Amino acid sequence: MTGIMHSYDTFQPTHYDIFIDINRGTKQISGKSVIDGEATQKDIFIQQKNMEIKSVTADGVSVDFQVDNEKEAINITLPKAGKTTLAIEYKAPLTDSMMGIYPSYYEVDGVKKEIIGTQFETTFARQAFPSVDEPEAKAKFDLAIKFDEQEGETVLSNMPEVKTENGVHYFDTTVRMSTYLIAFAFGDLQSKITTTKSGVKVGVFATKAHKANELDFALDIAKRAIEFYEDFYQTPYPLPHSWQLALPDFSAGAMENWGLVTYREAYLTLDPDNTSLDTKQLVATVITHELAHQWFGDLVTMKWWDDLWLNESFANMMEYVSVDAIEPDWKIWEMFQTSDVPAALQRDATDGVQSVHVNVEDPAEIDALFDSAIVYAKGARMLVMMRALVGDKALRKGLKNYFKAHQYNNAKGNDLWNAVGDAAGMDVASIMNTWLEQPGYPVVNAKVVDGKLTLTQQQFFIGAGKDVGRQWKIPLNSNYEVAPTIMGDKELVLGDYTKLRKESGKPFRVNVGNNSHFIVKYDDTLLQDILDNQSDLDAISQLQLLQDLRLLAEGKQISYASIVPLLPKFADSHSNVVNATLYRVANDLKKFVTPDSDEEKQLQKLFDQLSSKEVARLGWTKKSDESNDDQLTRPYVVNAALYAKNPKAILAAHELFEGNSSDLSAISADVRPLVLRNEVKNFGNEALFDNLLDEYRKSSDASYKQDLCTALTATPDPKLIAKLISKFEDAQTIKPQDLRAWYRGVLANDEGQSAAWDWIRNDWQWLDDTVGGDMEFTTYITVTAMVFHTPNRLAEFKEFFEPKLNTPGMTREISMDIKIVETRVALIEDEKDAVNAAVLQIVK
Repeated sequence: MTGIMHSYDTFQPTHYDIFIDINRGTKQISGKSVIDGEATQKDIFIQQKNMEIKSVTADGVSVDFQVDNEKEAINITLPKAGKTTLAIEYKAPLTDSMMGIYPSYYEVDGVKKEIIGTQFETTFARQAFPSVDEPEAKAKFDLAIKFDEQEGETVLSNMPEVKTENGVHYFDTTVRMSTYLIAFAFGDLQSKITTTKSGVKVGVFATKAHKANELDFALDIAKRAIEFYEDFYQTPYPLPHSWQLALPDFSAGAMENWGLVTYREAYLTLDPDNTSLDTKQLVATVITHELAHQWFGDLVTMKWWDDLWLNESFANMMEYVSVDAIEPDWKIWEMFQTSDVPAALQRDATDGVQSVHVNVEDPAEIDALFDSAIVYAKGARMLVMMRALVGDKALRKGLKNYFKAHQYNNAKGNDLWNAVGDAAGMDVASIMNTWLEQPGYPVVNAKVVDGKLTLTQQQFFIGAGKDVGRQWKIPLNSNYEVAPTIMGDKELVLGDYTKLRKESGKPFRVNVGNNSHFIVKYDDTLLQDILDNQSDLDAISQLQLLQDLRLLAEGKQISYASIVPLLPKFADSHSNVVNATLYRVANDLKKFVTPDSDEEKQLQKLFDQLSSKEVARLGWTKKSDESNDDQLTRPYVVNAALYAKNPKAILAAHELFEGNSSDLSAISADVRPLVLRNEVKNFGNEALFDNLLDEYRKSSDASYKQDLCTALTATPDPKLIAKLISKFEDAQTIKPQDLRAWYRGVLANDEGQSAAWDWIRNDWQWLDDTVGGDMEFTTYITVTAMVFHTPNRLAEFKEFFEPKLNTPGMTREISMDIKIVETRVALIEDEKDAVNAAVLQIVK
């Protein structure tokens, strides 16, 4: 953090008195920010963005100031350094950017309405009130809000409202906190409220477009999560309430504002009678993630954004720890293994990826840190490794001491390692920093060399990568006692293999449990031994075997064709995680065929063979006695049958559609997207298309809306594709927050890819103007790179994005995604003949 001065270096606030007047009609904000603090010098700066500064006083006396919009600053010259009270009057626009203070739009019974909410992370509090808008600048806040109030509206903030005078709502003084965690909202809301064992009020708030019972699930999870965290952290929840608010327009998934957590509607409200189990699990983990932050991030906050992982990685791990405790039957760690783990392993294998800890200064670059596969998923996996090493007893003791030492203040990564290491009696920092500070991860090569069982580590790359000799301290988790807990060397010789194999009575394996962030390449002898004893492997071990082989094939360390004959060996599994991984591999084979070719027909036969037995066992509708595994597996296998163009599957889906034609939302949610998509693809016409699009506009059920998006973007009709793309910029139909899913859906549709790609290239400026200030913006590049796999598309991708390489916040994403598409194109060219021959060998 050298070279750039922070506002906090010049002025250190202790207390804010903030008045904000919001006029929804004129879309204008006016206000006054009064800040008590310590000026370290006479020349200071306070942050603002897009504001008109009316006046600045220091201790009641007008002072000179200049607004520097490029640096988002107000430069102020004070009469003297020392204790000072600044008062800044300002005006600002109320924008539709989903940043700062902004309106959310929705309809109830055809009537258009709006509520006002906030999003201040990362650097958008400065759009709402002049402030030292940096995580380290913690202070107490007194907030007063005035707005064009209508009867029956609710107003919420971090703390309880204490009084209303002359239309101004005053809130209780906050605890010491960072600006990015301030939040407020107002509008015509409904709520449900309960109280935890320790007396914390917990509430869920949403617009009246939702049915009342759509708030019940979130209320139950939130209450039990706070009770769990108070016990696990051994630290009380420090505020009087915890409100959860669903905003109709919300760029991120959710935001951990202290005491007023905000969410996309899709991640808070759900129909308790017809929502799939995986959606319930997802919503639960989002809620528990944000509530984990109330301690880890809010009570103790990273000192600067380079330690963002300290907030996000930890909350990402804790969401699973807490859901596992409050809903043990869900086996939620399996979801971690099928979502976070493969995302981290895939992304982290591309040369040029960021490390979990990254130095950053430019505000435009801060949002680029939010690489979900690294800061969230890899970081969480890193912490899962640590938890497995030290155990829960030491972890909880360390966390209690960490919170006690740093509460209401800031911390850095080493503060956490030291607290946990002291509790565990272990040098945690020296182990974890090899994962925190370095990008990438190792492949551990396990082989028999001259009769000796030998392990080596080397950085694993998918695509071209420069090996600079990185080494990791690897928690091996081997099933052979001779293997050490930690492998820190490049090579490790464990002893005579024949003797060790005989003594153990089982095949040699490492990373048992798949909790450490590396993959394993077994030589032919060791791999065959594992495959010969496949029936002895638990579900996670089978997942891991397929996962590692797939990645090794992506990295060209083995042939993709060698995996194909293994797939039928896993097809009869009743485990959700095995099926999730099996079909991840099978779906990856689609890139080796061209649409409607003989090769694709052979691949469809393979999908039919893989899925037929399980489709027959599970059927299309839930059974009263079926397991969670069965519920979660059904979508994988029926989706495979539909890709295979199995006539029985197509008819079964059509009959489900016909049987629910009067209320399509009543189709069982676990297969509903597949039923709707099947109808559009195989029985579709313009009337059906228009009906489903109208359903999308009218529905407030986020899960159902996502299913309709899945269906509509799959249309093969060029005329309807054009019609759909014409709605991309119509916010009355597709909200900007939801647009990426629609774009990706059409792009992944072979019949729609050219139209979607033309749209984003032609209307990039519109997209930038609409969602460009948002941390999600670069993911439009990411999803495009996920789909493209031909030489022509690669050339077009480079032609369009390379001129944007120097755009702040986009450089790393563009560079990495070019590599990702290049690697995929080269892999297909090298492997397609062998892969298709291997498929033919199975199905002929």
